[in-house]
Amino acid sequence: MSNVPPQFQPDLPAPLPSPDPDPDAAAAQLEPHEQSGRDRWPAWLSVAGLLAGYGTTIVLGLVVLVFASAFGASTQDPPPGVNIGLTVVQNLALVGAAYFFAMLGGRPTAADFGLRPARLWRSVRLLVAIWVGFYVVSAIWAVALDLEEQQTLPDELGADGSLFNALVVIGLVTVIAPLGEELFFRGFFYGALRNWRGPALAAILSGAVFGGVHLGSSPIGYLVPLAFFGIGLCLLYEWTGSLYPPIALHALNNSIALGANQKYGVGVILAMMVASTVVSLLCARLLARLIGQRRQGPPASAAAHQPV
Repeated sequence: MSNVPPQFQPDLPAPLPSPDPDPDAAAAQLEPHEQSGRDRWPAWLSVAGLLAGYGTTIVLGLVVLVFASAFGASTQDPPPGVNIGLTVVQNLALVGAAYFFAMLGGRPTAADFGLRPARLWRSVRLLVAIWVGFYVVSAIWAVALDLEEQQTLPDELGADGSLFNALVVIGLVTVIAPLGEELFFRGFFYGALRNWRGPALAAILSGAVFGGVHLGSSPIGYLVPLAFFGIGLCLLYEWTGSLYPPIALHALNNSIALGANQKYGVGVILAMMVASTVVSLLCARLLARLIGQRRQGPPASAAAHQPV
């Protein structure tokens, strides 16, 4: 018992509240059957998602072509508007397939797809390093194989048409394509593959598939550099822990590639680089809010019986 009278007891500061637990650390302490999110994605989901995404693209693409032919459009040489529609359908199908198959491991969060913050300057340094490495590999490859072909996709989309059509193509190539492809190939495809044999093999396989799927839109000689670009994007995602840097790099690279292909001026290309990066990241942030950053808790009846 204290001999100090109560009125002379010192006022002690209230104990500080304990910090919120790290959700990743808390998930690591769960039993394997209780874990959820990306760590529960088996590797076969990546193959299933790829087949489903491009299978859906083919089916919906046929629907678009049939609908367009009903209005007199050629199915052998589709007009730019139809090609734009087919490209949008492909990106929507890939993102939809990624989310659908990710749900088999529990309702995914934005963080499961890599839509979470990253350290800015570290991300910038890694982005520049990987970008420079990709250009070095591409230059060496182009010189070794004497490549001079250019992409035909911008012309098929009508980038050399009216100003309105050119702006639509710029948005499609520099914003929609980077966002959709990164969500699927890095956020989902690579995320599932890395649970099989680790990040190295997952990056190689993901890069190879990424290069291969560009067979119809890029000259065959450039598929190998594109595969290296896909590997670099996987490494950027792995090293930063976020999908935002790969989305930004993809948007920057597509802006330069499109601008060079269409022979735009330096000022136009720089404006495209800035605008595409900002808009693609804002769209990614909006998508992250739509998906949500937190998992659903247990039902109220189950929570009532949790130990305290």
